[in-house]
Amino acid sequence: MRDTTASSAAEFAMVLPLFLIFVFGTIDAGLYGWTLNRDEKATQMGARMAVVTDPVVGNLGLDFVGQSVGGKVLAQGDPIPASALGVISCTSSSCDCSGAGSLFSSGCTLNTTSFNALVTRMQSASGSTISAANLVVEYRGSGLGYAGDASCSAGGSCMQISPLVTVRLRNLTYQPLTLEIFGAAVPIPQFTATLPMEDGSGSNSN
Repeated sequence: MRDTTASSAAEFAMVLPLFLIFVFGTIDAGLYGWTLNRDEKATQMGARMAVVTDPVVGNLGLDFVGQSVGGKVLAQGDPIPASALGVISCTSSSCDCSGAGSLFSSGCTLNTTSFNALVTRMQSASGSTISAANLVVEYRGSGLGYAGDASCSAGGSCMQISPLVTVRLRNLTYQPLTLEIFGAAVPIPQFTATLPMEDGSGSNSN
């Protein structure tokens, strides 16, 4: 007669690893979905803040009267065409305005205070998983804005142009429980949110 005294324990030992992988895999799938939703919301909050506070690029307050755009010299009250502003891309270290056209041929500056405030705002939604290195802010022409608003002239309190502002969240990863012992992580897709610039002034956002 065969001894089966410990058969249940042996079967349990064989099934337990598969059961734990299934349980933790289910938890990982839920947490991954929650992380995606959280980071997408943080990106949307960042875009909202970016359009109602001081721009990350420090010299958008140009006076467009007398500027030549597409072969036309803009006069007082003329709409500012989208081609007046190409693309300005800002990271935590600098702003690249090489694609922004002749109006920015002398370069552009990074408003570090505004950039860091934007990172802090997004961290309030997503926690410390977001760092300044994960954030890119882009400005591009929209066709909105009029040349010559006296209060928005160079050095004024607002901008004549109203660009589209894109907040891009990139290079994030998720550490699954089931892969932690291997040190492997799952990449999180890039998130973007775009809104047209509103007042673009100040440091507070709702």
